[in-house]
Amino acid sequence: MGKLTTHVLDTYHGQPARGMALVLYYVGEGGDRTPAWETTTNQDGRTDVPLLEGDELRAGDFELVFDVRAYFQRMGHECPFLSKVAVRFTVFDAAQAYHVPLLVSPWSYSTYRGS
Repeated sequence: MGKLTTHVLDTYHGQPARGMALVLYYVGEGGDRTPAWETTTNQDGRTDVPLLEGDELRAGDFELVFDVRAYFQRMGHECPFLSKVAVRFTVFDAAQAYHVPLLVSPWSYSTYRGS
């Protein structure tokens, strides 16, 4: 059974990004976005449960939007360069596990498909 998870690492402070707000959207063929999940990361920089799993996960495009600015401002950075980081990706096979990690600092980020 497939699932979608995420993990946010604060590479500036060398720790999980605790309490970062994020929103997951379904993205339609015309680019319209429908909210599917809204949460904040836990002490480990993860969500407490998968964002989607089982029948909730379907093939198609998704977008995860991370509120990076609010997180780094809470950490004492007055003017982080990044505001919100949007990661748009495609689920091709809903029976697989999709993990979307975000490695982020106030000035840069990277992501990949994890396991």
